[in-house]
Amino acid sequence: MNSPRFWLVIPAAGIGARMQADRPKQYLQLAGRCIIEHSLDCFLEHPGLMGAVVCLAPDDPYWPTLACAHDPRIQRVDGGAERADSVLQGLLQLTQMGASEDDWVLVHDAARPNLSRADLDLLLSELAADPVGGLLAVPVRDTLKRAGADGRVAATIDRSDVWQAYTPQMFRCAALQHALADALVANVAITDEASAVEWAGQAPCLIEGRADNLKITRPEDLEWLRQRWLQQR
Repeated sequence: MNSPRFWLVIPAAGIGARMQADRPKQYLQLAGRCIIEHSLDCFLEHPGLMGAVVCLAPDDPYWPTLACAHDPRIQRVDGGAERADSVLQGLLQLTQMGASEDDWVLVHDAARPNLSRADLDLLLSELAADPVGGLLAVPVRDTLKRAGADGRVAATIDRSDVWQAYTPQMFRCAALQHALADALVANVAITDEASAVEWAGQAPCLIEGRADNLKITRPEDLEWLRQRWLQQR
């Protein structure tokens, strides 16, 4: 199956406090470049990309210093207080760039720099004709525990049907826009784009990807990825 053309939204307005760094985590260095540059690479190298929006804090001083900031395919918008606010702003900008209601939009974490081209192609091809859309994900491998208020194990969770949600997440432009907007009006907690689509009554498709499509959240995540990349070179 041929891959569809697509648009991209990168929400990157957060500060990444758990990294305990002097700047937002997407601007930390990995193999001589910023994390967000690596996160964008896989998409900018793909012939199906129609355009991209990066959603940033209004006072972000780092983005203009990057070479990719001057790529004519990428536009910058101000992000919001929460991820859903930022993605919604990105979608609105895409419509001004020419995205139609039925165009596919991929949303990807700014601090997920190890997406493989094979996984991106798999997502695009598997969901090309899907009525809803979906996301890259990985079945949970470890035993899961539910904690009680006292910090002790309250239960062991059956992991047989539990998956860990990754990005990119891929949905139709208008459908995702409506789902996010309605969820925000209803004050629903939205943790990712799929959760908004789920709240709207749809069931996104899970596409199994690579477990090393890691989101950098803590300092040890970045160190693990640095060591892995060194071993591959």
